[in-house]
Amino acid sequence: MASKEPVNEQAVVNVYSAMRSELNQIYSKITELEMEVSEHSLVINAIQPLDPSRRCYRMIGGVLVERTIKEVMPAVQRNKEGIEEVILRLNEALERKKKEISEFESKYKIRMRKPENEVKDDSGKKEGTSQGVLVGPAGSSE
Repeated sequence: MASKEPVNEQAVVNVYSAMRSELNQIYSKITELEMEVSEHSLVINAIQPLDPSRRCYRMIGGVLVERTIKEVMPAVQRNKEGIEEVILRLNEALERKKKEISEFESKYKIRMRKPENEVKDDSGKKEGTSQGVLVGPAGSSE
């Protein structure tokens, strides 16, 4: 973290809670990106067996563009690979942050107390983003 040492107990708590918050943000981003990889895989599996000259539609930056499966497939695969690379980097950052938190906990003798009736809430999940592919009907090539 910073080279400045926390001056009192409250400062230690503040630094620790900021570190935990950052850890949770990394977890959330990894989960969101894993959902996107899953969506990309679904699209790839759906359009792979189809005729490469078949029309499909892809959302690019909020604009729906018409392409062929042959043109779209490499872009979708590249996007998927790029997202997977980001997930790898985030997992590395996650491990570094976990280690940093662990060292901070041992340095300041921090122990976490679990609330008795802790309830998990998954309502913060995000929906899919604006990347998508729509395949047109078979046999309609104009």
